[in-house]
Amino acid sequence: MTLQSNYAELVTPQFHKLSRDQMERIHHASLEILDRTGVCLYDQECLDLLAAKGVKASEGNRVRIPPGLVEWALSIAPKRVVLCDRGGRRVMPLERNNVFFGPGSDCPNVLDHRTGERRLGAVRDVEEGTRVCDALPNVDFLMSLCVPSDVDAQVADRYQMRAMLMNSAKPILFVTTEFEGCVDAVRMAEAVTGGAEEMRRNPICACYINVTSPLRHNAEALRKLMFMAGKGLPTTYTPVVLRGTNGPVTVAGATALANAGELAGLALAQLKREGAPVILTGGVNDMLDMRSMLDIYAAPENRVVCSEFAHFYGLPIFGLAGASDAKIPDEQAAAEAAFSLLLEALCGAQMIHDIGYLDGGKCHSLEQIVICDELINYVKRFMQGVVVNEETLALDLIDEVGPHGDFIAAQHTLDHFRADWNPKLLTRRNYERWLAEGGKSLRQRARERVEQILAAHQPEPLPAGVQASLDQIVAEAR
Repeated sequence: MTLQSNYAELVTPQFHKLSRDQMERIHHASLEILDRTGVCLYDQECLDLLAAKGVKASEGNRVRIPPGLVEWALSIAPKRVVLCDRGGRRVMPLERNNVFFGPGSDCPNVLDHRTGERRLGAVRDVEEGTRVCDALPNVDFLMSLCVPSDVDAQVADRYQMRAMLMNSAKPILFVTTEFEGCVDAVRMAEAVTGGAEEMRRNPICACYINVTSPLRHNAEALRKLMFMAGKGLPTTYTPVVLRGTNGPVTVAGATALANAGELAGLALAQLKREGAPVILTGGVNDMLDMRSMLDIYAAPENRVVCSEFAHFYGLPIFGLAGASDAKIPDEQAAAEAAFSLLLEALCGAQMIHDIGYLDGGKCHSLEQIVICDELINYVKRFMQGVVVNEETLALDLIDEVGPHGDFIAAQHTLDHFRADWNPKLLTRRNYERWLAEGGKSLRQRARERVEQILAAHQPEPLPAGVQASLDQIVAEAR
């Protein structure tokens, strides 16, 4: 894996959990679900688009989508999506095995790094969290972190979008509660980029669409999908299966079902606008802990399969890693984040979100995000390929030093020792020096790093006129 523009491009190694035959079987199972069982679509425009292709609805809104239509959609969907930063620079090419990392969205709670208190999120938390993510070198894109409880819930998504646009230049994956919020988020982005056409050519954001279930596609999700596809803007379309509740408990069955729902969305997007950019999750399925009835984020069964499936189709990928079911940034949180980040990077999950999530997605922590930034940097270094050539083999030097010399003062050592990875947050001090510096835990050092960023880092400001436009959109919604 080489580093280019601060992102990771996988060269070697690469991990596969499913064989080609297994992926083909799951793909054909998904096609059979769509053709045999069908899906319910709660949007008339989507039903009309299918009817124009000869797909008639039964029971009012239940459609059975033929395999040929799905294969057609797969053949014309863009194999590459590029997201830009606020200045229009094309910094996130979702293609091949490139890997990018970002936080999650809409946690109801935050773990306050100042007090250690778990509390409801506020607009200030979105603003400060965005500033921290803007400063962290291994966080590539933004999500809204938490739901601000100090504003009207119906317009909270507008405050989130404004906070992200005003406190960072990085690309954004936004979430909205209702369809109107999606429209306003795009209006804000267009105000920043300079218009709808510039936004389409160099999109600074994509929409993350959650769907009720693979077989029941709610009106809000479908309206957002049609809106984004119509504008030619990128979006995910994510019908999550919680294994054992709204889908089979087995990974294969849950993946086939979730993938069927996602393929239905992909087909609808292409019917709306051929070539509409869609970022696949490959069929998200989560583990349900039957003892607690909780959605488990960090389970090993959740890993890799979804991203592999998007690779199977050759389409852009939306992955998940860096999340933990721990309640605080402790040893469990670090271990679960590290395992998931490495595994998803190994399989080339291109757009990995949810770093910093705790408690199964119910709480976010800036301390944990800072820890994940360090872990991501570790993963990037591990994934780099080994350079083997005359210079790195150093045979002449080995012969010159011989059995009785050493390499410490050799020019070759001076030329190359800085290539080794050195942490900024993890400690390599000896015990005495670590103790003399306060004997601080990883969490304590992460908390200090958050405070340092908030005290010193100022993101690039938006022009005053653009800020006024964002304020006006929020005011109109309010």
